[in-house]
Amino acid sequence: MTETVESKSRGPVRIVIFGAGNRASKYLRYILDNPDKVKLVGIVESNTLRCHRMALTAGVSEKSCFGDFDSFFASKVDADAVLICLPENIHYEPAIKALRAGYNILLEKPIAPTIEECRAIADEAVTRGLIAGVCHVLRYHPYFEKIKEIVDSGRLGEIVSITHRASVGVDRTTHGFVRGQWNCEKLTNPMFISKCCHDVDFIVWLTGSRARRVSSFGSLRHFRADNAPEGSAMRCVDCSVEKDCPFSAVDLYLNRRDWISNFDVKEGETIETVIKRELTDGRQGRCVYHCDNDVVDHQIVSIEMENDVTVNLSMDCFTLRDNRQTHICLTHGEIYGDEHRIEVYTFRGGLKEVYDFARLEGKPYHAGADLRVVEDFIKAIADSEHKILTDIADSLESHQICFDAEKSRRTGTMISR
Repeated sequence: MTETVESKSRGPVRIVIFGAGNRASKYLRYILDNPDKVKLVGIVESNTLRCHRMALTAGVSEKSCFGDFDSFFASKVDADAVLICLPENIHYEPAIKALRAGYNILLEKPIAPTIEECRAIADEAVTRGLIAGVCHVLRYHPYFEKIKEIVDSGRLGEIVSITHRASVGVDRTTHGFVRGQWNCEKLTNPMFISKCCHDVDFIVWLTGSRARRVSSFGSLRHFRADNAPEGSAMRCVDCSVEKDCPFSAVDLYLNRRDWISNFDVKEGETIETVIKRELTDGRQGRCVYHCDNDVVDHQIVSIEMENDVTVNLSMDCFTLRDNRQTHICLTHGEIYGDEHRIEVYTFRGGLKEVYDFARLEGKPYHAGADLRVVEDFIKAIADSEHKILTDIADSLESHQICFDAEKSRRTGTMISR
């Protein structure tokens, strides 16, 4: 590495990706499409199939691929930044080491499994004079940007209260939080932190305020062994009630072919072969009532902000919806949104404006937001006058609220600052 951010920024920003999974593949698109601005110069990934696939796609040499981040740091690769897309339980160590080695970092959310580690990463970035951004993509999405724009215009007065619902959906829930890699708190994070730190960041961004008090309720209500239907088996392929079960892995993966993008298909295999192997032997083929999951399957959080705005946030898993719905009450009007449409009402005149975002449904890269977060990060490195929108210092408050919510849920107490 060279000595300063200024000298490093001549020519394309050189970046290394830690983790070659689903999120990293999304961010890679920006790198491939903008060779004049950014260049991928290294990959760190323990899964050799994924590492090879990304290296081939991006034209990265074998000598620039590493099986673990310690090998990468020992190599002293000449780069400006590291994009950390590893599982959240192993964010802290590589983030700290990257900053100490002089790399700017862009972190997938959540930042880390404890608020203490989150703060330590932020403090290290400040100490080193480096950029540490967090991939809160909602801030870059046209729909959420429009809500922020309407609120900030002041034409509806000041925010009084916000009701926000994160509909996780049964398919996403069973795939990721019952059978999948986010199903156990000690290995990742409580579900509200893993799934809803985006939503809380959106609330903090809208209100421009910190939390004064937080309370929360929720539990693992349904996906437990004592709720297993009579005749159920440990695996869906062996189950006598599978054909009537709304949570069937056979139906989700084999019949509907949903949520299979992260199933690794080796050379000479087909996706059908991989799905059938997963159903027979993999973790995704397990019965939802007989897994090792311990995260909640429903939760509500109430927040009182320091500017007296009150917030009710509900995380719902038992729904066909997989979206976010928001109702904002302001002193002179209100806003309704469901990611497809925003309706703006004034107390004198009724419905005033409608913004249609249905055209963005199903658009790749979160309607371009994934690409814009990388673009913002790269610009902040190349231009010292530009401040990234999702700086880690701004993200600390949303993470603190999430950790406070989990403490409240567990202890049955209100958490006051």
